[in-house]
Amino acid sequence: MTKQVNGYIQRFKMMMALLVLLALVSMLNIAQAKQDIAFVDMEGNSVMLSDFKGQWVVVNIWATWCPPCIKEMPDLTFFHEQNKDKGAIVLGVNFENIPVEKINNFTEELMISFPIVRFADVDLNANRTPFGPLRGLPSTYMVAPNGEIVAGRAGLVNQEILEAFIKSYEAKHMN
Repeated sequence: MTKQVNGYIQRFKMMMALLVLLALVSMLNIAQAKQDIAFVDMEGNSVMLSDFKGQWVVVNIWATWCPPCIKEMPDLTFFHEQNKDKGAIVLGVNFENIPVEKINNFTEELMISFPIVRFADVDLNANRTPFGPLRGLPSTYMVAPNGEIVAGRAGLVNQEILEAFIKSYEAKHMN
């Protein structure tokens, strides 16, 4: 009986997390970029959000000093690995002014396999991103295959929340 109750509690928590994410779609003031969003990868190459058009992009803004960011990295890696050939990727955006070598060491230690970038031309002290004000770390934005930013949230996400959001969004908007 306890296992059954725990199962109900887990499903309830997942549904609540999905509802919170869906509510944020309407509550958050997500900046719809009139221009493409520019990033720089760890080798110094320019990367544009539009480079990923045609697939879901989970833009995850994080820092090496952020415990919740570190906690969600395995789930983001699992999501990326299971979905990168199915039309969804994770794009990790480091939001701190530290040497690239420190970021590379951090991502190697955590075995992060998704692309890591930084915003191009963003003042980190302003707590603003091309997606709007930074409300906390980690922050995650969902970009639909058409390039539209459709959701955003400050706080932890996991693989189940991301997959449930995509499934729910596609059922409502892409049929």
